[in-house]
Amino acid sequence: MLKIDLENGLVVIQSADSERTIPIGSPESFELISKAWIRSGWDGKYVYSFSWMGRPIIQLPDDVMRIQEAIYAVKPDVVVETGVAHGGSLIFYASLFRAMGRGRVIGIDIEIRPHNRVAIEAHELSNLISLIEGSSTAPEVIEQVRSMINPGERVMVILDSNHSRDHVLSELEAYSPLVSKGSYIVATDGIMGDLVNATRSQPDWGWNNPRVAAEEFLGAHPEFEEVPPVFPFNEGTLNHRVTYWPGAWLKRM
Repeated sequence: MLKIDLENGLVVIQSADSERTIPIGSPESFELISKAWIRSGWDGKYVYSFSWMGRPIIQLPDDVMRIQEAIYAVKPDVVVETGVAHGGSLIFYASLFRAMGRGRVIGIDIEIRPHNRVAIEAHELSNLISLIEGSSTAPEVIEQVRSMINPGERVMVILDSNHSRDHVLSELEAYSPLVSKGSYIVATDGIMGDLVNATRSQPDWGWNNPRVAAEEFLGAHPEFEEVPPVFPFNEGTLNHRVTYWPGAWLKRM
């Protein structure tokens, strides 16, 4: 149990047989409070309150900022994203590419709802976005994606579709060969493993989640390592990441 004393700037950590008090600004306090905040935000559907340039994005703002940092550092020619939803993430990546003067986005979804397709294709950044409708693990879809990437292009892949362990593992196997050295394949939403018994969760999420898939993939692929991007700027004392994507950042070494 946590008790937060804002007046005195303290956090009290209680267990059945002990009690500790630590400063509220300490790395340990920040990590504990962040975990509670993540759970509260999940139950309250916090991530469903944001958009990017007119399209719902459904991402934790911290993760949006971190993926922006990674894209700017890697400077890929192509971002491949599985899972389209309302298209907000595709628009976000396209806006970064427009600002950088390079790059394009390929979005894949088993079903792109007509109203979402219309909105994405009518957007002012649509010329930087290609949409593929079909299962991300279908051989013909994988081959179509491969055919859209030119030799020598730098590629980053972001997996945000079906988050079951088996599906994510299949996506990792299918799309990791496209990832350039020094770039990433990002298996998002491993937070599911920490949300068993939360609102809208399932009993099997403790093992049936993207983080477990990423760990299994790494065990068979030594050319990749789990390496979160470094903070390009940090004048504070905190390094804990507030994220829905724990264990997500698989870098080709």
